[in-house]
Amino acid sequence: MFSPVRIATFAALLLSGVAQAAEPLSIDVHRDANCGCCKDWIKHLEANGFKVNDQVETNMSAVKQRLGVPAGLASCHTGVIDGKFVEGHVPAAQIVELTKRADLVGMAVPGMPAGSPGMDYGQPHQAYQVIGLSKAGSAEVVAQYAADE
Repeated sequence: MFSPVRIATFAALLLSGVAQAAEPLSIDVHRDANCGCCKDWIKHLEANGFKVNDQVETNMSAVKQRLGVPAGLASCHTGVIDGKFVEGHVPAAQIVELTKRADLVGMAVPGMPAGSPGMDYGQPHQAYQVIGLSKAGSAEVVAQYAADE
């Protein structure tokens, strides 16, 4: 017969295999070929467990329009995850949150704030907000990041 230790060991191995089999979140990133910060944001996503499908575009304005990104929330690159847009330098933690929020169609970090993922080039960090956009079109602050003191 199996001892309790053997059963516990087998269960632990089985559970660890299930955890390793979990698929990483997959995100499509649309960017201009010449944008360095877009590539750095992709590195941030990959370092946080995302599988990135990098798509170089010739007309980012058309991509943003097609995905429903409001002009006031625009930045340099646009991601798509689970049919929702991710505009600009949104941190990985908020993208994970977006996948769990049925009420939002997207999230954005407008502009290119220093210190946000992909824009952390050693200069002082600016304060910035991550904005969520609801299905009804209303915006809400879903996260705030402080400036360096």
